[in-house]
Amino acid sequence: MSPNQSFELCLRMGDNALILGQRLAEWCGHGPILEQDIALTNISLDLIGQSRLWLSLAGQIEGQGRDEDKLAFFRDSNEFRHLNLCEQPNGHWGTTLMRQFLFDAFHLPLLEQLCKVEDQQVASIAQKSVKEVRYHLRWSSEWVVRLGAGTDESHEKMQQALLDVWPFAGEAIQPNAFDLELTETCPPYNVQAVNKAWWSSVNEVFNQANLDVPEANWAPQKGREGIHTERLGFILAEMQFLPRAYPDAQW
Repeated sequence: MSPNQSFELCLRMGDNALILGQRLAEWCGHGPILEQDIALTNISLDLIGQSRLWLSLAGQIEGQGRDEDKLAFFRDSNEFRHLNLCEQPNGHWGTTLMRQFLFDAFHLPLLEQLCKVEDQQVASIAQKSVKEVRYHLRWSSEWVVRLGAGTDESHEKMQQALLDVWPFAGEAIQPNAFDLELTETCPPYNVQAVNKAWWSSVNEVFNQANLDVPEANWAPQKGREGIHTERLGFILAEMQFLPRAYPDAQW
């Protein structure tokens, strides 16, 4: 894996975790029951912790003096490389769960692929992260099934949540030029294996939840190329305000 490939990959992984972790942090103190409030807060902390590792490595590879904080707080929206799925609003509890499941179903097989690459720094972060993300996928899957196969009302809300979030899900499994290049030059990494695993999880969980899988006519998304929805600006305005207002502050 070339330095340019490693840097781009670390930004993607770090930004996915950072932006979704920030979104989930909005639930802290607002969950439907205490146990799940804590569970979701812990998932947020897991993701932000993973982001720190990825962005720290990205800064080292870049070699321009940008550490994890500089990359998180002093980049503009067009420099972020996360999936647009990660920045979508929380909505109600079911919407958050659906967004989380669709991301987890992609995140886990992606990390499993990265555990195998020759780049030991990338592989070591993936190996640490994959343990946490296995729990994330199990947790989100169980909730999607519980509510999808629950009451008529919960089923209806989960089906609508799926329709709302689904247009942004396709970006995760539609390989772009970078994904294809990585598959070709960095075996055993294989983007098609990630896609296959994602579809397997989606079909299995939605079948158990009695949810109808929409057609795969996703809206075009280019979050990994720095083209985001208007949602990101609001996230960054809140997340970056303090460090930008006091850039020399020491904590």
